[in-house]
Amino acid sequence: MRSPNVLFALALVAAFGLKAASAQPGLGAQGAEGEPHRLQQWLVPSPDPATAARALLLRPPGEGPFPLAVIAHATTQNVLRRAQMPQPEYRALAARLVARGFAVLVPERPGHGATGGAYVEDQGGCDEADYARAGRATADAVALAAGFLRKQPFIRPEGMVVIGHSAGAWGALALAGEDPKNVAAIVAFAPGRGGHANDFPNRVCAPHTLIAAAGEFGKAARVKVTWLVAANDSYFSPAFSRQLVDAFRAAGGKTDFRVLQAHGSEGHWLVETGGGVNLAEPELDRALKARSRTPAARR
Repeated sequence: MRSPNVLFALALVAAFGLKAASAQPGLGAQGAEGEPHRLQQWLVPSPDPATAARALLLRPPGEGPFPLAVIAHATTQNVLRRAQMPQPEYRALAARLVARGFAVLVPERPGHGATGGAYVEDQGGCDEADYARAGRATADAVALAAGFLRKQPFIRPEGMVVIGHSAGAWGALALAGEDPKNVAAIVAFAPGRGGHANDFPNRVCAPHTLIAAAGEFGKAARVKVTWLVAANDSYFSPAFSRQLVDAFRAAGGKTDFRVLQAHGSEGHWLVETGGGVNLAEPELDRALKARSRTPAARR
């Protein structure tokens, strides 16, 4: 079942399609395909009516239709860092997905980098942090971008995979409430928000609020989550991630939780490197094979 925010966002686009189109002009492909993997810039809808989100699209050879994989990037509460963020790419992860036959979309959500616009997923300060609302706002942005791609003739509308990182993975947990026919698998790399509170490692802002929000997502969950964290993640350590997982499961969510080997000096960024993706390969492969056994994915 879609979250109320996702339903509202999709209904808004449907009801005011002409208005949204005029506010977000030029949606679709921006220029020719390039290398590697038919790399192409796209503009896709976002929850900010005045802002079209920049996105990278990669895909295999041929006309498709291809199953869709969406990669949801990390974020920061720091306004300056967020404005200076380069467009997210996740090249090694995207290449692995293309090799498995997926078209891969990496949308840059509003409030980040060159996309700009309103930062709709702001969690607020530590004392008033609203992690559930922030996660649902991230989910809305991912759902709108993915919904636009799923209408393209070279994309299969069913059996999408969502792979999130950090705050993007936190938003992916909110998408676990989607219909499994639409979202067939979720892989969450170190999901959470509020890590490195006041820039101190192994400190989480309002940790009990974050744990409670994980329970909210678990209560609505219908899609199984593969939850991965590196042994040396200082944003959401394996011990703290286990508390989030326990809250998600206790509320009804289903998840496979795995602690990956330590990677580099900071395991939180594991999924952004080729070596880190190599470490995660067995778990990623397991999640994608499980998806391929579902009726929707076999269509």
